[in-house]
Amino acid sequence: MLNGIDEIDWSRLSHAYGPADDVPAQLRALASADPAVRDRARHDLYGNIFHQGTRYEATAYAVPFLLELLADPATAEPSELLALLVALAIEDDGTWLPDNLPVAELRRVAVGGAALLAAAPHPGDPEFDEDEGDYVYVGSLSRADQERLYAHITLAAYDAVRAGVPLFRQLLTRPDPALRAGAAHALAWFPEDAAGSVPALAALIEAAPSGATSGAAQAAAVGTAAVALGLLGVAPDSALLTDARPVIRWGAAVGRARVLGPTADPATIDELMTWAGGRGESAEGVPFLDGDLAGHAGLALRQLGADHAGAGFEVLLGRIPTVSGTEALPVVAQALTMAFPDGPLPAGTPATDLTDRQRRLVETLAGSPGSWRIGAHTFGNFSQLVASRGLPGDPAKLRAYLDDGSAPPR
Repeated sequence: MLNGIDEIDWSRLSHAYGPADDVPAQLRALASADPAVRDRARHDLYGNIFHQGTRYEATAYAVPFLLELLADPATAEPSELLALLVALAIEDDGTWLPDNLPVAELRRVAVGGAALLAAAPHPGDPEFDEDEGDYVYVGSLSRADQERLYAHITLAAYDAVRAGVPLFRQLLTRPDPALRAGAAHALAWFPEDAAGSVPALAALIEAAPSGATSGAAQAAAVGTAAVALGLLGVAPDSALLTDARPVIRWGAAVGRARVLGPTADPATIDELMTWAGGRGESAEGVPFLDGDLAGHAGLALRQLGADHAGAGFEVLLGRIPTVSGTEALPVVAQALTMAFPDGPLPAGTPATDLTDRQRRLVETLAGSPGSWRIGAHTFGNFSQLVASRGLPGDPAKLRAYLDDGSAPPR
């Protein structure tokens, strides 16, 4: 296990906190018999090779060993390892849903990034600052070169995880339904390998026991596989829309909307609208969007096209007052996209110039202060989301903007 890990000069690779010479011990700790040791190792790896979503040069080097651990049936908590690998590949799936990662664009931007990374100071070089890392070097680059550099590092991590696609397909047959769901979720993000992944996902759906008594975890795996099919460009079978298990109907509707778009059938549209309105069951065991089925369905509404935009917008307006915290983000994000399709309001736009749809959304947001909170505090991410459309990022200020009529957003 982990043969070759000491052949890598980790001290010459960097992560969020400088030299990556602590990574081998953290990787080995993932095989510990002590759950606390494993948990600490995962926490440390998230912090240093995936710090706040950023990938580093050391990230891609760590991935093959994570895949080796995942492949070993004796490794504890494989679903946790799989979730870490997916994060290293794509960051947060909410960044991309309801669509897939734009891999071709990432490859285009990354051209030239390898040479820029090779020219960067590395740990051990005289010009490498232990406190500042490569920030001085990165700051000396043009914006285009910075994008090339970071795209290359991100792509290196993505492609390292992509090497695990055959393993992920094998995991679809493991006895643990949570692991099968995680594997289906992982496969969804590698569209370049769809030709081999689609049959494997279809086989998982076909082999699943039927009926409402088959188990929630099993149903979650099937629903996840249906969404994964859609992300890989294949519409799930319409028969899944009549399944007795709600989460499978959800997965079928989301997957079919992604592929069929404006040509989606009425049954798909009705199921999607129902979920977007938040009238479905819980989603424990679904990796997509951390199990927020209603939020995911709300994001998918945009794929139905203009003919259904009005009905979809009404569903989202009705849901906003009922959500808060992270659950509110996809709902409001999609509503803002529908109401402000041209982006943020120009500076100085008076409230009297808002369209009917914009005004109704602003009124709903101003009248739903609970939606702006996470626990006992104002949720900064929510405020930033609203402000991204040129609106005041505070419900009281939003109400004042409406009441004044002529006051510009601030």
